[in-house]
Amino acid sequence: MMDFQSIGKLFLILGGFIALVGALFLLSGKFFPWLGHLPGDINFRRGNVSVYFPIATSIILSIVLTVVLNLLIRFLNR
Repeated sequence: MMDFQSIGKLFLILGGFIALVGALFLLSGKFFPWLGHLPGDINFRRGNVSVYFPIATSIILSIVLTVVLNLLIRFLNR
């Protein structure tokens, strides 16, 4: 059973990780301005309603994150 101190440390680590990912997303707009505006991304606008489906961006991010996480797991298991 975990005590409150270890749960607190876990929440601090998770919070720091979420803040780091958020900062990377904020900076990615400056370094990759095409991200989110790829040919496979769907955008509908009618009057005051706008609907956006980033299909191509999601696929590319999924592939990149899969490769990075697989390399990280292989590196940490050695």
